[in-house]
Amino acid sequence: MKTPTITDVAQEAGVSVSTVSRHLRGDRVRAAERINSAVARLRYRPSPAAQSLKSGKTGAIALVVPDITNPFFAAVVRGAESITVQGGHTIFLANTDESDDREAEVVEDLITRVDGMLLAPASENNPSPQRLADAGVPTVLIDREAPSTGRFDTVLIDNHGGARAAVEHLLSNGHERIATIAGTVDSTPGRFRLEGYRDALAAHSIELPPEFVQPGGFKEHGGYQSMLRLLALPDPPTGVFVANNTMTIGTLRAIKDIGVRIPDDLSVVGFDDHPFSEILDPPLTVIDRPMEEQGALAMRMLLSRMSNDSSRNSRRVVLDVRLTERASCGPPRSVPMGAHRKAVRV
Repeated sequence: MKTPTITDVAQEAGVSVSTVSRHLRGDRVRAAERINSAVARLRYRPSPAAQSLKSGKTGAIALVVPDITNPFFAAVVRGAESITVQGGHTIFLANTDESDDREAEVVEDLITRVDGMLLAPASENNPSPQRLADAGVPTVLIDREAPSTGRFDTVLIDNHGGARAAVEHLLSNGHERIATIAGTVDSTPGRFRLEGYRDALAAHSIELPPEFVQPGGFKEHGGYQSMLRLLALPDPPTGVFVANNTMTIGTLRAIKDIGVRIPDDLSVVGFDDHPFSEILDPPLTVIDRPMEEQGALAMRMLLSRMSNDSSRNSRRVVLDVRLTERASCGPPRSVPMGAHRKAVRV
C-alpha cells in the first residue's frame, strides 16, 4: 500500500500543498478542519522534517564518546538507548578518538541538528562544553568533567575510590612493588585513578620508582607497550593496577607474550569489568561499575533538561564502584621472576 504524501492530503482536502504545509507548521489556515479530516482518513504521518519545522525540535540526541571501541561506552549507549526507545528520539553516536580537535569538529557539526547532547569530553580542558552552553544546547556530561561543568549535570563514578580499592587489594595480598598503567591524565578518570593509586601507596608510606607509573593513554596498544616496559625493569613489579579495560587487554597480551604467569609472577587488577574477565585463566579481578545505569541515568537527566527544566541547579552524581575479586591476585613471588620469562623487546 502506498504511503500517503502531503500532496495526497492536499488533494483530499481540496487545498494547495502550501496550505497543508503551513497548517502542519502550526500556522492558522481556514481549511484546518478539512486538512485534519484528510490526515485522519489517509492516516498520514508528517515527515520528521515537517515535524521539526512545526515544533522547532529535531527529535535527535547526540551521544559523543571518546572511544567507541571501549566496551564501557558500548554499555553506556545501551543504557541511554533503553530510556529513549519509547520516546521517539533518534540517537546520533559519534566517536572523537580521545581528541579535543576531533571533538570540536563533531560538536560543531551536531550542534544545530540535535535537541540535546550526552558528552564525554576528551579532556578536562576541552572547549566543547562551553560551546554547547553558549549555544543553549541541553547537555549532560558523562564519565568526565570540564571547566564549565558547573553549568551542566554530570554523571560520574568514584574513580579515586575504585583505584584506591584496587591498590588496597594488592597490598592486602602482601604486595608493595605495585605499578600502574595509567590513562590520559588530563581526563577525569585518568587523573582521579592515578591519584587514587598514589594515595593508597602513600597511606602505607610506600615510595616507588617513577618508572612504576606507565602511561597507557586508555588504548590497548598503550597497555601492551607499558606492560613490556614494566617487565623490562631490572626489578619489575609484583602487582599492577591497570586503569581501564582496553589497556587491560593490551596488558594481558604482553604478559602472555613474555611468558609471565598470573598470579604466580604478577598479580593484576583491572578497572572496569568485561565479559572476557570471567573466562580468562585465571579469571580477572576488577573494579566494576554500573555501566548501563550510568548511561540510563545520564539520559534521564538530559530528557529532564530538554523538557523545559532548565532553571534548576546542575547536579553532580557520583555512582559507587565495587571490587570484584577473582583469581588474578595472590601473594608476591618469593624469588625474582624466573628464567621462563622471555626476552623483552620494548
